[in-house]
Amino acid sequence: MSEGIIRKALSGFYYVDDGQTVFSCRARGKHRYARFTPLVGDRVRFTPLEEGSGTLDEILPRKNEFYRPAVANIDLLVVVASQAVPVTDPFLIDRVAAIAAGRGCETLICVNKCDLERGEGLARIYEQAGFPTLRVSAGTGEGMEALRQAIAGRVCAFTGNSGVGKSSILNALEADFNLATGEVSDKLGRGRHTTRHVELFRLSCGALAADTPGFSSFDADRMELARKEELQYAFREFVPYLGRCRFQDCAHVKEKGCAVLAAVREGKISVTRHQSYVRLYEQAKAIPDWQRKEM
Repeated sequence: MSEGIIRKALSGFYYVDDGQTVFSCRARGKHRYARFTPLVGDRVRFTPLEEGSGTLDEILPRKNEFYRPAVANIDLLVVVASQAVPVTDPFLIDRVAAIAAGRGCETLICVNKCDLERGEGLARIYEQAGFPTLRVSAGTGEGMEALRQAIAGRVCAFTGNSGVGKSSILNALEADFNLATGEVSDKLGRGRHTTRHVELFRLSCGALAADTPGFSSFDADRMELARKEELQYAFREFVPYLGRCRFQDCAHVKEKGCAVLAAVREGKISVTRHQSYVRLYEQAKAIPDWQRKEM
């Protein structure tokens, strides 16, 4: 029996990379996956067979998992955004960053298309919040070396709203990649979904990188099911102010004596970040306890 990582899952086959060869595996015994469906990024044990085939025998313990996109064991989530067409709503970034924080996964903010629109305002929001942030251009190559160094040797997933250039960035990172890219609709201001499934690609910098479908398919319901009391910890710049509010159970929404709100007024926390927190808090608050227990 050998060990490897699932790099692609398609039509009932799991493509497992043991570091030298990729094996096309079928899962053995559905009862073994009563609790877990194999995901791209899973470390697994498998039995190699003839002609590059194999059987997937066991899923090893996961460090984290996401549902949409369906990936596991991600070290770094690279959130690709843009202030050119399409313009990324900061709430989309904040939602995904909060999901990643809840999964124990690091987040890198990558503002693409800076040759068209520098994106300094968007980048400043996340630099202030303490996120590693890069401004890049898949078209000109600006920032690609810094991005290469940031992801080197790590398992990462590139995600973002459609049209921001996730596949284009991967093509720019590796000269021999030819991932499909889509044009942005001038009328709608958004891109077409060119990535139909999740796949890990091996990069020359030692990274395994997943190109994923756009935000419209990113799982948000698990984030919404997070308890409202826990959400404050997913916003890293809130942490220095937690426990300093007038009320111990402060929601940091509109309460008097709130240290987080004071930091927002003083410009220490971005207004847009706090607005995103409030939207997510209201979503979490709307879920009754009985439904939470069922889920």
